[in-house]
Amino acid sequence: MVSFIDDHRVDYGVEPICKRLPIAPSTYHEHKARELDPDRCSKRSTRDRHLKAEIKRVWEENFEVYGARKVWCQLKRECFVVARCTVERLMRELGLRARGPKNCWTTIADDPLPGLLIS
Repeated sequence: MVSFIDDHRVDYGVEPICKRLPIAPSTYHEHKARELDPDRCSKRSTRDRHLKAEIKRVWEENFEVYGARKVWCQLKRECFVVARCTVERLMRELGLRARGPKNCWTTIADDPLPGLLIS
């Protein structure tokens, strides 16, 4: 919604657009102020921004195969205090997933010999 307002604010102005959309002008202006000054963001969003960088680093260092549980364990080993559900949420936001097969078969069974009865 903010990008739509940015695209059309020159033609119509912020307040008239906000009257038509379900967003208050003060919300739009606060969003723009936070883009310019990240210190105005909430503590959670500030912490999330730092944790996202660490989560991405851990995930990439481990060949992009770690899931949320292993990333969380690695962060704990590096003395980061973070909940596992937070790591799960941030990995979901970043689009990071464990890579690789979930079920790995190392042996493929032969077909049974003809004439054998398998019960």
